[in-house]
Amino acid sequence: MKRTYYNLIFILAFLFLANPANSQTYGQNGMVVSDHYLASEVGVEILKKGGNAIDAAVATAFALAVTHPEAGNIGGGGFIVFHKENGEVTTFDFREKAPLAASPTMFLDENGRIKDNSNHQGLLSVGVPGTVAGLYQAHQKYGKLSWSELVKPSVELAKKGFTMSWGLYRAALRMTDRDPSEDIMQNFFKGDDGEVVKPGNTWKQPALAKTLKEIQKHGRDGFYKGWVAEEIEAYMKANGGIITQEDLAKYEAVERNPVTTTFNEFEIFSMPPPSSGGVALIEMMNLMEAADISSVEFNSTAYVHLVAEAMRRAFADRAEFLGDPDFNPEMPVGKLTSKEFAKTRFENLDLSKASVSDSSKYGQLYGGDHTTHFSVVDKEGNAISMTYTLENSYGVKMGSSKLGFIFNNEMGDFNPIPGVTTSTGLIGSNPNLVAPEKRMLSSMTPTIVSKDGKPYLIIGSPGGRTIINTVFQTVLNVLAYDMRIDRAIEAMKIHHQWLPDRIIYEHNLLSPDTRKALEKMGHNLRPTTNLGVLMGITYDPELGTWVGAADSSSEDGGARGY
Repeated sequence: MKRTYYNLIFILAFLFLANPANSQTYGQNGMVVSDHYLASEVGVEILKKGGNAIDAAVATAFALAVTHPEAGNIGGGGFIVFHKENGEVTTFDFREKAPLAASPTMFLDENGRIKDNSNHQGLLSVGVPGTVAGLYQAHQKYGKLSWSELVKPSVELAKKGFTMSWGLYRAALRMTDRDPSEDIMQNFFKGDDGEVVKPGNTWKQPALAKTLKEIQKHGRDGFYKGWVAEEIEAYMKANGGIITQEDLAKYEAVERNPVTTTFNEFEIFSMPPPSSGGVALIEMMNLMEAADISSVEFNSTAYVHLVAEAMRRAFADRAEFLGDPDFNPEMPVGKLTSKEFAKTRFENLDLSKASVSDSSKYGQLYGGDHTTHFSVVDKEGNAISMTYTLENSYGVKMGSSKLGFIFNNEMGDFNPIPGVTTSTGLIGSNPNLVAPEKRMLSSMTPTIVSKDGKPYLIIGSPGGRTIINTVFQTVLNVLAYDMRIDRAIEAMKIHHQWLPDRIIYEHNLLSPDTRKALEKMGHNLRPTTNLGVLMGITYDPELGTWVGAADSSSEDGGARGY
C-alpha cells in the first residue's frame, strides 16, 4: 500500500513537471521574454517608465551581456526585426564583419587545408563586433528614453553583481578548466578570493562595468573609439588577431527591408541576408502552404517527412545562393521567397520516399550553437524580435581582462576553402567566401508574424544551423496547428540541413514507430537531446493580452509582463 502511494506521488509529480499548469506569462501592457529573468525584468522596467519596444530591447540586450555571457554580448553581433505600431516593419543588421586584413584563404596552410581549426579557434576567427553599433543605431532612430538610462541597468548589474545560478555555475566550472593561454576564462567567474563564485553568492564583473560605463557615456563611440578601441587593437596585436582601430571606426550597422510572405490570414516578416534564416523560413512556409500542411496530422510520419524535405531544399538553396547582399547584389531573394518557386519545389518532392542530397551541386554551412534570442512588445503594439550571438558558447573564449567581455568566433561562418563542397557539410560556394569588410552568412531567424496589421507572434531561437528549423516549426505550430505559445515551443522538433544528409530528432519526443517508418522511406536519423531555446510572445484576442513563454531548456530564462 505504501509503495503504491509513493508511486502515485511520483507519477503526479512527473505529470506536473512535464505539463506545468501555467508555463505562460500574461501582460496587458507589454512583455519581455529572454534567456535570463533579470534581463527580462530590466526590459519590463524600461517599458513601465514609458520606454518603447526599442528602448526595452536595448536595455535587455546590454543586461544579457552581463547575466548571460555565453551568448549575450557586446563582443558579437546580430539582427533586429522591428514591427512598428502602424504596421510598418524594418530590420537592423549588425552582423560582424571580416577585418580589413582578411582574405579568402586566410585560414589555409600551404596544402590548402584549414590550419589548426583557425576559422573557429584563436583570434583570427574574430569578426569586427556589431552589437553596440546596431543597438545604438536602432535607438537613435526609434528610441524614446535616453541612451544613458537604457545602459545604466547593465552597468549596475556588472558593478554590484547578481546571484550566481546553478546553470551559470555549471558553465563556470567547465570554462575555467581551460588552456591558460585563454586568459580571460581562467578568472572570468572568480571572486576576490580567487575561487569560482558559488551558487547563491554574488558575482561581480568590474572590468565589464567599466566598459559598459564608457558605452553609457559616449554611445557608439564608447566602444568603437577611445580607450576601449585602443585596448581591443592592443589585445589583438599581442595575441595573433588582426582587428585594428580602423576596423572598429569603419564599422556601421545597416537598416534593411525585411523578407516577407503570407500564410493563410497571417503575414510573416523575417530577417533578410546576410541572415539566411528569413529566406529559408519563408521558402519553407510557402512550401507548407503548397503542400496543404494543415491536412497532415502533426507528428505523423507524413508530417516529419514533409517538413524534413522542405528543410533539405531550403538549406540547399541557402548554400548555393546566399551571402552578404553588399557583396552579392544578384542574389535571387525575390525568387527564393516567391509562392511560384515553392510550388516548383513541391513538384519534385516525393511524398513516399526521401530525396538524395548531392554534395556536387550545393549544401549547407557551419554554424555554432550558442546564440541568444529575446522578444519584446510594448503597450502601443511595437514589437521587437532580436537574435544576437558570439557563435560558439562563450565565442572564441578569449578577451582582454581590462575590458571584461568575450570576443566572437564568427569568422567560422564564412566558407573556409574556396570551391570545396563535401558531403560532410563543408561548403565552398562563392557568395559566402571571406572578403575584407564582408558580413558572414548567418542562420539567425528573428521573426514577427502579424494579423490584421498587428503583431501576433514574436519568435526566435539560438542553435546555430538549427535556428532556422526550430523557428520554422514553431511558427508552423502556431499558424497551422493553432498551438498556444508554450506548447508550440516545447513540441517535438527535427532538423535537416541538407548536408550531412540526415534528420536530427529529439529522441524523447519522436515515437519509435515513426522513426522506423522514416528509415524505411530512406531517411537517416540521429537523436539529440534538445533543439532550440525559443523565446516567444503571442497575442490572445479573446483576453486582449500578450502571452509570453520561455523555453524550459533555458535554466535562467524568463517571461516578464505587466
